[in-house]
Amino acid sequence: MRASLADQAGSAADRHQPSLAIALGANLPSPAGPPLATLVALRPLLEPLLQRLGGPVCWSPLFRTAPVGGPAHQPDFLNAAVLVWQVAPGSDAAARRLLANLQGLEQRFARERRQHWGPRSLDLDLLWWGDLQARAPELELPHPRLLERSFVLAPLAAIEPALVAPGATAPVAALLAQLEAAAAFPPPRQLAGQPGWPD
Repeated sequence: MRASLADQAGSAADRHQPSLAIALGANLPSPAGPPLATLVALRPLLEPLLQRLGGPVCWSPLFRTAPVGGPAHQPDFLNAAVLVWQVAPGSDAAARRLLANLQGLEQRFARERRQHWGPRSLDLDLLWWGDLQARAPELELPHPRLLERSFVLAPLAAIEPALVAPGATAPVAALLAQLEAAAAFPPPRQLAGQPGWPD
């Protein structure tokens, strides 16, 4: 059984420390190969960037999820999340620098922004950074739709079911159960560990 975030971080008290979360997704090939190869290739590039912000860095398992919104007949997505615990307080400037780094990684894997919620080779969304709030067209924190997306909540709940995201009134596992009970499409399906993604 996979260790909970509390086990990875050291104690249950660590759950109350500031955290930072990023959602990952892909449903088109990239120069690295199919979506699985893209996410596996991304992981060692993203890890050191996040380690500089705090620790530990906790990765979710991979999930296969049906597309939500956007054009019809898209391929399924592979989704995951990464949570950085005990981060230093964020600032608008620091969040923008991180966003620029994330967008640079997207470009490295040939992300093209042609359609809103369209298919993509890599999507990296900064979900929150502690209590930092930002309201700008290019950056909103906390992410305005993070509590409405099962493909975001399922990976977060796999890391730590009791996690309460900024702006939420219930743990991510409870929010996920509510969404899945009301959803008209299949819930995210957790995948077994893969080479390069052992979670």
